[in-house]
Parts: sequence; structure tokens; C-alpha cells
Amino acid sequence: MRQNIITAGDNYRELDEWINERGARKILLVCRGAVNRMESFQKHLEELEKHVEIIKFSAYQSNPLYESAAAGVVMFRMQSCDAIIAAGGGSTMDVAKCIKLFSNMRGEGEDGGYLKQKIVPNTIPFLAMPTTAGSGSEATRYAVIYYLGEKQSIMSESFIPDTVLMDSGCLETLPAYQKKVSMLDAFCHALESFWSINSTDESKRYSRDAIGMILENMEGYLANTDDGNRNMLMASYMAGKAINIAQTTAGHAMCYKITGLFGIAHGHAAILCDRALFSRMIQNKDKCIDPRGEEYLERILLEIAHAMGERTAKDAAEKIGEIFDRLKLDIPTASRAQFEELKMSVNPVRLKNHPVELSVNTIDMLYHKILR
Repeated sequence: MRQNIITAGDNYRELDEWINERGARKILLVCRGAVNRMESFQKHLEELEKHVEIIKFSAYQSNPLYESAAAGVVMFRMQSCDAIIAAGGGSTMDVAKCIKLFSNMRGEGEDGGYLKQKIVPNTIPFLAMPTTAGSGSEATRYAVIYYLGEKQSIMSESFIPDTVLMDSGCLETLPAYQKKVSMLDAFCHALESFWSINSTDESKRYSRDAIGMILENMEGYLANTDDGNRNMLMASYMAGKAINIAQTTAGHAMCYKITGLFGIAHGHAAILCDRALFSRMIQNKDKCIDPRGEEYLERILLEIAHAMGERTAKDAAEKIGEIFDRLKLDIPTASRAQFEELKMSVNPVRLKNHPVELSVNTIDMLYHKILR
């Protein structure tokens, strides 16, 4: 699917054109607190509301629930909305995607009903405005929600936003920790999609571009420069395009439980895992399970190193460690019981995307390296 990329320049002129071209009169705006920090966008919403009706939906949380998406569908229908705008991070994108997908299904979604129905694509206009440079969800066919305590991974080309609005001003007021971990989430997406067994020439181009842009713009982004913020938004988008094709691998499979147990951000947990996994791959290329073979894996690790501006894969692994140290992020301490819980928590489906075999014992060993 081809997406249109627009910017916030000239007082959101391209956003106004998007609304007018689609004839939207009632827009469901899926958003939470991030929008409240964006003074220029808030002012433009006030102008927009002179011509179109904006229905705000914010009844959801991080790691959103199925019930929240179903409630959004009810609001979308009751208000007779004809377009959706999602302004936020990954959770906001996931909720908005599900609202779009579920909106033309039968019923009101009681008892998980939307999850049991066949997906019927629709053409509801859908614009995404990422307010962090991290998840890349605006570029992917994936959404995650939780039903009865269980993670539901939903996939559909139908809910990829037709347009992405890049507004670097969104990043200016982010807390320092949030900026760091969002960037690391994008970086891990680029790394994992590069070494994924599902990678293609196209996905590797996106991965390579994302890695280069992240490293080139890290200083400016952390210092809150306009160029740094704008380029990091695009790097996150490129990393999202890469995982949309190649998917994530063991790093993401292993990091989810770390986030839940220790209350750290997703990108923080992901880099903890990927820095250990990168080193292990270098040392265990003979355990390659990518059908393209051990020599291919060796070449890919070298390509990642070159994308990072390093001469060898070992140099690249050391650079990942240096980046982590520079950002001064904590390493959680796990109890024996928590290590056992972590070992048994990993989704084996995601491990199949990883290019080097990982047994339960190896995963346990890695967790002991990752955590204190």
C-alpha cells in the first residue's frame, strides 16, 4: 500500500487539504495527553472545528484493551463519523486501527465478537500523526490489543493509514526518558528487521536507511533541534516500513515480559535484549536457521555494521553497548522466580523469525546476561 506523507508546514495546510479532498465532515480524533502538549495543533483544531466536527475519543490506556476499541466503534457509529485521525504513540495507533477495522463488522463487539469475525476491508479515510519517534505503527499492518488478559495480535492491510502527518513539534515537549526509549524502539525495529529471516531487499533498504538516520540524528534529536526531531520521525517511519515486511524477532519476543515485570518502557527493554542477542549471533553463526545460510547471516551482520558506520560486526555490537551506556539507562535486577517466569514467557512464533536457534536454556542464559 502506498502512503502519502504530509507535514505540518504552512499552518497544517496539507492536513486541511486531506480533509477537504475526502469530504470529511465528522472526524473521530483518537488521542490522549500528547495532543494537549501540542499548542500549534490545538490552535489548528479550533480553526478546523469552525468547518468540521471533531469527536475526540480518549477512553483507552497503554497496552490497550479490546473493550476500548469496541467503545471507540460505538462512538464512531453513534456520531456518524466519516474519517479517523490518530494522534499519539503506538497504543493510540493500535486503538485507531482496530476502530477502523471493526467499524463495519456486525454487532457492538460483545464477548470479543470482532475478534471472531472475518476481516472485511473498508476505505474509511485514516490519517496517522505520530507523536513519538519510536513505534513506527503508522507504517505497519499490525496492531496489538488485550482481551481477557491475553495479547491479541491483529494483522490487516486495511488499517494501514492512507496518510501520515509528520509534525516534528510533537517531539519538543517529550520527557527525556521518553525521547531516549522511543528512539531505541525504532533502532531495535531497524536492527531486528535487518537480521530477520523474513527480510527482503526492500525491507533491508528501509532498515539500512533507518539505522543511518537514527545514528546521524541522535545528538540533534536528544538536544531537541528541529532537524533532529524531523529526521528522527522519518527514521522511525522507515523502521516501521521495515518491520511491516520482515517483522520483529527474538528481541521483541523477549522484551515484553521485561516491560511488564519491571515497569520500564518498551524501547528500554528491547535494547537490553538486542544488545545481548547481537553479540550471541556473532559468536554462534553456526547455529543459523535462516534458509539463506550461515554465509548470508555473516554478510548481513557485516551490512548492519556498515550501516552503523563500523568496520566489523564486533565493532557494531560494541557500539550498541556504548549507545546504551551513554543514555544512562538502568538495568533491572531480577529474582530467581522472575528469571523463571521470563524464561517461560517467550512467544515461540517470534523466535521463528530469529536467524540463530534459541533453546529455552539459551534464552534463560541470555536473560541472566541482560538483567542483574
